Amino acid sequence: MLTIKRVPTVLSNYQEDSGESRGCGRNCLGKCCLPVSKLPLYAFKSDARPEISSSGVDEPPSDFFLNSLLLGGWEDRMSRGLFRYDVTACETKVIPGEYGFVAQLNEGRHLKKRPTEFRVDRVLQPFDPAKFNFTKVGQEEVLFRFEAGEGDKARFLESAAVGETNTPSVVAINVSPIEYGHVLLIPRVLDCLPQRIDPDSFLLALHMAAEAGSPYFRLGYNSLGAFATINHLHFQAYFLTMPFPVEKAPTQRIPVVKGLSQSKVKVSKLLNYPVRGLVYEGGNTLKDLSDVVANSCICLQENNIPFNVLISDSGRRIFLFPQCYAEKQALGEVSQEILDTQVNPAVWEISGHMVLKRKKDYEEASEEYAWRLLAEVSLSEARFEEVKAYIFEATGLESEEEKIEPEENKGTPHQSSTTAVAANHFPEGCLILQ
Repeated sequence: MLTIKRVPTVLSNYQEDSGESRGCGRNCLGKCCLPVSKLPLYAFKSDARPEISSSGVDEPPSDFFLNSLLLGGWEDRMSRGLFRYDVTACETKVIPGEYGFVAQLNEGRHLKKRPTEFRVDRVLQPFDPAKFNFTKVGQEEVLFRFEAGEGDKARFLESAAVGETNTPSVVAINVSPIEYGHVLLIPRVLDCLPQRIDPDSFLLALHMAAEAGSPYFRLGYNSLGAFATINHLHFQAYFLTMPFPVEKAPTQRIPVVKGLSQSKVKVSKLLNYPVRGLVYEGGNTLKDLSDVVANSCICLQENNIPFNVLISDSGRRIFLFPQCYAEKQALGEVSQEILDTQVNPAVWEISGHMVLKRKKDYEEASEEYAWRLLAEVSLSEARFEEVKAYIFEATGLESEEEKIEPEENKGTPHQSSTTAVAANHFPEGCLILQ
């Protein structure tokens, strides 16, 4: 059984020295306040492998990062009333059926979370400081800094000065959580990066999964156009003690004849699952695996193809889902029955954790319903193969002709006959509030 150990709340230097006015006075994560602040610092070992090694004598205990620092800090913020609602009071059940989709009733979340403030027809958009971003968050929402250390041991400092020359990566609570322990990893927060994958930030996310060391702690990423709601680079993560349906789905190995021989990364595609996707695993190091996936994501975002990513199995297994739901929604191709649910299928829903907003939908939830909803997200078989070819060409991979015909999705919806880049489908000025 998981034991949550609370850790003392580390005060910022504003609270320690209330007699001296520093920054803008709001104690935020902006350049006005953060450089002169002190925050807890977790420095992870820089040579992490896909297999998690045992702790050294000078390292924090093996369960410290997840149980004490992250979940303990999250519970501390909940006790201080920093969340918009109590997600632990939301009803949750496993939907009967072969896949075990998980349904949660969260009736108030869509009314209390921020609406999307940007176009959904462009995966890459410039950072806009006038719109909400994480530099406007108060430091009381931050649990700790998460950055690379030196050598092969992790270390933790209860209070470390940020400094004028540093741009820290931080882990903060999601004030509109969808599950216990829901946090945000915000790479290099002061750099004000837009929501786009880059190799360094993706590797940082894999290190966080590796440090947590639990199959029940997963990270997710939503691109713009795939239900990211803030255009400031971030990953989400939370703790759920049951397998996701996508983690149990069968896969088919894609035989790669060029490009992966040294790194030993394996690439497969999902079978018998409502959303078509690629699965990456293996690799000599986390960086080997991270580089292949990051370059795949970069290919998608540069071709304006929305996508979602699930980081599973302590960073050893990664699912990549190109998707088209917002496109079909803008074109009026999603059924009214599905639209009425107000469910936006982002990474957690695609992975099988269905966050439902109406009691009726929760009570009537079935595997057939979950499949129909997620099938609306998936690319057609032809479009998926085309996108896979984009990815392989961009990442320098070559595959043999697959001998096994992929199985067709159950309840696959009507797909648009054209295979042009998604941006060409959207009416100019299209804006969908989520």
